[in-house]
Amino acid sequence: MDLVFKEKITLAVGELGITLSDTQIDQFYNYYEILIQWNKVMNLTGITELSDVVYKHFTDSLSLVKVVEGLGEEERSLIDVGTGAGFPGIPLKIVFPKLSVVLLDSLNKRIKFLQEVIEQLNLKEIRTVHGRAEDFGQQKDYREKFDYCVSRAVANTSTLVEYCIPFVKVGGAFIAYKSGKIEEEMKKGKKAVEILGGEVECVKQFILTGTDAERDLLVIRKKNKTDRKYPRKAGMPGKEPVGE
Repeated sequence: MDLVFKEKITLAVGELGITLSDTQIDQFYNYYEILIQWNKVMNLTGITELSDVVYKHFTDSLSLVKVVEGLGEEERSLIDVGTGAGFPGIPLKIVFPKLSVVLLDSLNKRIKFLQEVIEQLNLKEIRTVHGRAEDFGQQKDYREKFDYCVSRAVANTSTLVEYCIPFVKVGGAFIAYKSGKIEEEMKKGKKAVEILGGEVECVKQFILTGTDAERDLLVIRKKNKTDRKYPRKAGMPGKEPVGE
């Protein structure tokens, strides 16, 4: 175990009110090592410095606790749409083992990486799904089945809500991880949120620990079932965003 890593992640997540066990710290360090190793042969992330991974990937992923209380107290389900290298889904699973997690990504080589991480970290009740949100959002095994949908994917709000809200149960929430000022994006996306059955509950703004980066967590509560015509076929949400 790298003692610098242990100190940095312990202090960083401590600011979120999270205390890690030695096993969890080991899991995070192993995750870091696997990420760096695989990143040499495939493009998983441009963030590779130890401190940056701790703050900009691990701690950022766990910032969900700022808007969701009692995340680890009972069994809940979560889908991470466009998970990429596993953020935020895998860090959330490490810290909150009662969470049942699905990692959805459209690129098969990233899925292989995620499966390696899950196996090496000995994580349970977490699985990968290779495919597009537009397709899986229409499937009965995934549509409106999750307490939470999360995404750090880079897309405007109008597009992202069409990808994500269909996965959420009525009463559940979609939480989007955003960077910087999102007021203008929110104005454009408000109608799309309503059309898809959601309601903006809050926007939590903060400075990411260990950085000067502005972050936002956009919380959308699912109030009504989503119309069956959403999500539309692949490519449509990005080309013609709902409500714009």
